[in-house]
Amino acid sequence: MEDSEEIDAHIATTTKLDIDEPGSSVDQKMYRGIIVSLLYLITSRHDIVFSVVLSARVQANPKESHLTAIKRILRYLKCTTDLCLWYPKGFLVGRKSTSAMAHFLGSCIVSWATKKQTFLALSTAKAEYVAVASCCAQLLWIKQ
Repeated sequence: MEDSEEIDAHIATTTKLDIDEPGSSVDQKMYRGIIVSLLYLITSRHDIVFSVVLSARVQANPKESHLTAIKRILRYLKCTTDLCLWYPKGFLVGRKSTSAMAHFLGSCIVSWATKKQTFLALSTAKAEYVAVASCCAQLLWIKQ
């Protein structure tokens, strides 16, 4: 990839990567390794989130066409090294998730809140479960 041509656009939002796409399979371990690296990178490069998540969906059985899409993302990153989000020192003070909720009655908002969760979730799913539980508790309080 070092000698590859740089491009100024990654996967289009209209692109569809099919799991059952015809073609020869590629090394699954290598493909997953690239996906993991790109998933780490999306914290500072939000412009590639759609492309990376789309490519991650097919990692169980990657084909040549899927690898070509990943290489396109890498070529785009090579061209746009100056684009990224910088977080100032001390910005990410804690590792706890922040929950946000909004409650509507019809089309009118009746309550909204943000709250730092009281414990460190070990997974995104667990953090979302805690957020939903907090939201339901708020709804029950409003109902009473």
